Amino acid sequence: MKNRRAYTMMAIAIVLGLAAVALASRWLLRQAPSTAAHVVVATADVNLGQRLGPETVKLAEWPADSLPAGALTDPLKLSGRVLKTSVLRGEPLTEAKLAPAGTLGGLSALITEGKRAITVRVNDVVGVAGFALPGNFVDILVSTQADTSTAEDREAISKIVLERILVLAVAQEVGRDDTKPRVVNAVTLEVSPEQAEMLDLARSVGNLSLVLRNQIDPQPGTTAGATKSSLLGLASPKAVEAAIAAPARRAPVRQASAAPYRHCIGAIDGLRSRKECL
Repeated sequence: MKNRRAYTMMAIAIVLGLAAVALASRWLLRQAPSTAAHVVVATADVNLGQRLGPETVKLAEWPADSLPAGALTDPLKLSGRVLKTSVLRGEPLTEAKLAPAGTLGGLSALITEGKRAITVRVNDVVGVAGFALPGNFVDILVSTQADTSTAEDREAISKIVLERILVLAVAQEVGRDDTKPRVVNAVTLEVSPEQAEMLDLARSVGNLSLVLRNQIDPQPGTTAGATKSSLLGLASPKAVEAAIAAPARRAPVRQASAAPYRHCIGAIDGLRSRKECL
């Protein structure tokens, strides 16, 4: 009798368990997206400036209601296209991550339209101890002699001449995923044609230094430049010469007005004398 009751309870438990599994699976099927789309994703990590090939892309299912903006659906159209930003394995590819069609691979694919790339020689100090990495922004500082009429009056000056310049590459590397410092002897910068002319002139008239800046700080660093006089808190030689040459100002002397002339005569009256003026 007892065994029959135990078997009955086990059978009821099994039936209830199967019913719970069926209800849970039906609920999960209702929660799954009803439609799915296919997008092109990377099959491996691809660095910027590299060309895409059939082995680096594939189609993958993606929820239709959460497709990335500009997602691509035809992998055949991506053959030979160049990336202008790094992508990770399984990351959807969009038109915004690709250089224009027909762009050759390499550094030229990373240059913005209307910009130019120029390389400057650096060392471990000028290159901010190797922390000026691709993707960072720097200011260009030049140290030179102020241009004056005579050589004796020339004074050393240090001035920021270019601000918020994008670092495209250090030495031969353009990858932007590494955050470790790399001491190199050359840095390639992205500049406008006018900035390229200024930078070329600056490195011919003085010594260049790179000043690393915050990537999201757009504030300009407007300064008058630093000279030896301003650094030591001294007056400039021209100001001293002007002070010596300027004559001391004297207070104007007021002349006393002459008193009007009066005719006086003396009179004696007995023992008293008096003076009368007309």
